[in-house]
Amino acid sequence: MIEIVRDIAALRAAIRAWRGKGLKVALVPTMGALHAGHASLVTRALTKTDRVVATVFVNPTQFNSATDLAAYPRTESSDAATLTKAGAHLLFAPDAATMYPPGHATTVTVAGLTDVLCGAHRPGHFTGVATIVTKLLLQALPDIAVFGEKDYQQLLVIRRLAADLDIPVVIDGAPTRREADGLAMSSRNAHCYAGRTQDCADALCRDLKGRIGDYRWRASCSRAWRRACASRSRWIRHNRLH
Repeated sequence: MIEIVRDIAALRAAIRAWRGKGLKVALVPTMGALHAGHASLVTRALTKTDRVVATVFVNPTQFNSATDLAAYPRTESSDAATLTKAGAHLLFAPDAATMYPPGHATTVTVAGLTDVLCGAHRPGHFTGVATIVTKLLLQALPDIAVFGEKDYQQLLVIRRLAADLDIPVVIDGAPTRREADGLAMSSRNAHCYAGRTQDCADALCRDLKGRIGDYRWRASCSRAWRRACASRSRWIRHNRLH
């Protein structure tokens, strides 16, 4: 079974020993409840480095709801088994007091990217993500860190913060893995009870199609308005000239 460490000193000691042997190190940050998508991140990391550290930490600062935080699945034993099978070498599983000790007062905010899309509807979420990822990158200082492209806005935020803060880690994006029914693999799919992920996939599809249809309708109205305005402008210019 994979070795589990829970404090930063032990994490750094393990990585320092690998560095002493000239080995390259990858980091795969997760919040646990691991599935085949997470395992594929480890597999990808193994093609690029010699050692892989996975992290499991349910980060409280990126949740907008205490209920959502409490309901998030915590499955460390099965996570360790998944990581062992995938070939990871070390699991860093700290508690909240380790990551946010008493007196913790510093956060990381990425302006612009976090103000739109998901960020516009989840105030503070990306500040929580940016802060914890920055801490993990600095605690481990791997050669690369692998993140899934499923959370694409998150990936862009992480790339931005790594560049802006001069963190010497390559941020690698991995393709989204999907269930057989097409639903993107996610730890939250556990909320779709067994055998009913198709219902979730269908509901998401209907919602997206509805939003796309609404966007097209609005765009069509906008184009019609622009045509009307252009036609009126031509009429005004013609009549002023004549």
